[in-house]
Amino acid sequence: MSAGSTFKVALVQNCAEREMEPSLAEVERLVRGAAKDGADLIMLTEMVEMLEPDAGLVLRKALPEERDPGLARLRGLARETGKWLMAGSLLIREPGSDKVVNRAYMLDPKGEIVSRYDKIHLFDVDLKRGESYRESETVRGGDRAVLAPTPWGLMGLSICYDLRFAYLYRALAQAGASFLTVPAAFTYTTGKAHWHILVRARAIETGCFVFAPCQTGVHAEGRRTYGHSLIVDPWGEVLADGGEEVGFVTAVIDPAKVEEARRMIPALKHDRSFEGPDVPARAAAAA
Repeated sequence: MSAGSTFKVALVQNCAEREMEPSLAEVERLVRGAAKDGADLIMLTEMVEMLEPDAGLVLRKALPEERDPGLARLRGLARETGKWLMAGSLLIREPGSDKVVNRAYMLDPKGEIVSRYDKIHLFDVDLKRGESYRESETVRGGDRAVLAPTPWGLMGLSICYDLRFAYLYRALAQAGASFLTVPAAFTYTTGKAHWHILVRARAIETGCFVFAPCQTGVHAEGRRTYGHSLIVDPWGEVLADGGEEVGFVTAVIDPAKVEEARRMIPALKHDRSFEGPDVPARAAAAA
């Protein structure tokens, strides 16, 4: 397999529980199914091994990387299946910190960790009807963009709420990414309103394929995620949509489509510097 050759990607769509063991058992079944279906690259969701709504319990349950059972089992799955595997994200306790990191891992077919990425933008929002989230209570945000090398080209890593920050994806694409990953646990409320639009927009803006596996269903204490894991091509066309059921979706990816889209609309080469807007005196006084 070489850069530029076609490959089959699978996005696993699970419904994580608040305990690791049942979540991992479901994910293992789905990964094996995707591998049997011929996927070369299998991608998992954000917080794939545990979706714990209680901030205090998150901090008690999270473990250091070397002791995390999910990472060990996923590395074993990569070896067992002989596939590239992206562990969408795990909540990892780091020594000396009172918080966890929300970390994505790219694993090669030998189960080796090729790249790590810590989620930069944290989900602190207040939605309608009292739906509120404060990810920063438990998670320490990352500060570094990451490109993961794969046999098919460079893959820009991101996680969930990062999706709303277009500058991150532009930076990844201009640094050489042909593919972008967005493992997520998008809420049903925000997913229904924004998920498809944002994922397609990131593909169109960058001329990249976007792989966005998203959790689905009702979790502990009634938290609901949107599903609709998406594979989107560089022109913004949806190649696969996971709907709202647990399972996986696949598509055959032709990396040549990246250059084709960028040749037609070379927006990544058209940046221009500009001065910031002047704030009118009346608006400044009001502020």
